[in-house]
Amino acid sequence: MCSELERAGFGIRILAAIVDSIIIVLPIGMMIYLSTGEISINWTQGLAFNLTYLFYLTFLPVYWNGYVIGKKIMNIRIVKLDGTDLSLSDMIMREVIGRVLLGYATFGVTTVISGLMVLFRHDKRAIHDLLAGTFVENEF
Repeated sequence: MCSELERAGFGIRILAAIVDSIIIVLPIGMMIYLSTGEISINWTQGLAFNLTYLFYLTFLPVYWNGYVIGKKIMNIRIVKLDGTDLSLSDMIMREVIGRVLLGYATFGVTTVISGLMVLFRHDKRAIHDLLAGTFVENEF
């Protein structure tokens, strides 16, 4: 198990999420603008976008050694506590159940608690990390 110095904290994890959002939202938004002439991000609230984004967050780390684009740019990645490779079931537990379903079921309370856990826990693990047996490693 890695020391707490190798754990990615709240700030860098948020920056990676912002980078991911920009990388995904900006090109699609530009295509919508070019085809409709309207500037809007309302389409990001739809089921199709949210399922696509969830698919991205769930599947890409399994095939790209714990990275999504934002995490790769920020030099952080999702790893298993036991050092084994991430599996699809790990990422479903982490993203679908631990992040999305719990977030919706608790009206966002678990999302806030997870952020506080990353801020204040020594191991920097959020609820979704605890459920999946993962943490986010800082590769600096």
